[in-house]
Amino acid sequence: MKKTIYLIRGEKAESYNDFKNRILSLVHNLVEKHESVLAKVVLTEEAPPAISIIPFKKMKIAAISIAVEIKPSLNIIEEEHGFAGAFEVTEALPVAYVKNWPDGKVTPGVCLLTLFNQKKAIDYKTFINRWHHSHTPLSLKIHPLTHYNRNVVEKRCSNNKENWDGVVEEHCKTKAELLNPTKFFGGALKMIPNMISVYTDTKSFLDYGTIETYLTAEYHIKS
Repeated sequence: MKKTIYLIRGEKAESYNDFKNRILSLVHNLVEKHESVLAKVVLTEEAPPAISIIPFKKMKIAAISIAVEIKPSLNIIEEEHGFAGAFEVTEALPVAYVKNWPDGKVTPGVCLLTLFNQKKAIDYKTFINRWHHSHTPLSLKIHPLTHYNRNVVEKRCSNNKENWDGVVEEHCKTKAELLNPTKFFGGALKMIPNMISVYTDTKSFLDYGTIETYLTAEYHIKS
């Protein structure tokens, strides 16, 4: 199936709850209108912690993943207030949870959403190779991840307001496993060396100045 990720930004004056309700309502309406569409939403539904080793952005954002055999017209998303871009992607799941909760309910645990671009000093082949064959296994070795959703951007919508090369969703069982550096980086004795390893590795293939990370929740609307 073809997968497209749509990014929508929230307004400063919009509460997290209002933003969440607006996006979920939008996607519920979409799947009711298009029976063939599978849809999932990852969004910010609360402010990130004021102090964190992970440099969370404070803006509100939603990443709406749409999977379908034949892509219908989805102007309803592109015309939504705050639309930032649509990205056709190739998805991979190096590790995946077993979904045993109903559609519409929040996915157990917590999700780290990351948007990033290729480092300008390297070519595309090197970018993909370092991301897939160096960083992915390193992340799975160090972090307590229950689900790793890796999306390589293959095509961008012509009316995008912003562009990205990769979108990653990393899930942990609890907020503590994500937000506690000791837990997220492999234990007290390994934390500092692992943090250095992750930094060195990501620095080798990502444009560090443009990375955006968000504390998010996930909702399968139709799976």
